[in-house]
Amino acid sequence: MKSMRFSSLIERRFIRFCIVGAVSTAIHYGLYCLLLWSSVEVNVSYTIAYFLSFLVNFWLTSVFTFRARIEWSKFAGFAGSHAFNYLLHMVLLNIVLWLHVPRYVAPIPVMATALVVQYTILRFVFTHKSTHA
Repeated sequence: MKSMRFSSLIERRFIRFCIVGAVSTAIHYGLYCLLLWSSVEVNVSYTIAYFLSFLVNFWLTSVFTFRARIEWSKFAGFAGSHAFNYLLHMVLLNIVLWLHVPRYVAPIPVMATALVVQYTILRFVFTHKSTHA
């Protein structure tokens, strides 16, 4: 019985993670396209959109996905995971662009690829018990 509740909790958390990810991805992709349309360079567009969606993502991940208080220590872990994720995104984006995928389509495989890596890192950040109280 206890393992079923734990399994159900994990499934609900993952569903909430996917919802937050969809919202953050929509913000990121929408801003990216808007900036491209405004003639902003592709890497600059991607970076600005990433940063703004990052702020929304942190808030939603804290309060909705993991039902955690917003804390600076969690923000630091979240920012650290996103620093790695951002570098992963930029490398993958430029590889995809190098393969001549259109600029407006290129973020789609990049974001899909980074999803699993990011969830694994964030699960640790938000479920790991801090030794500092």
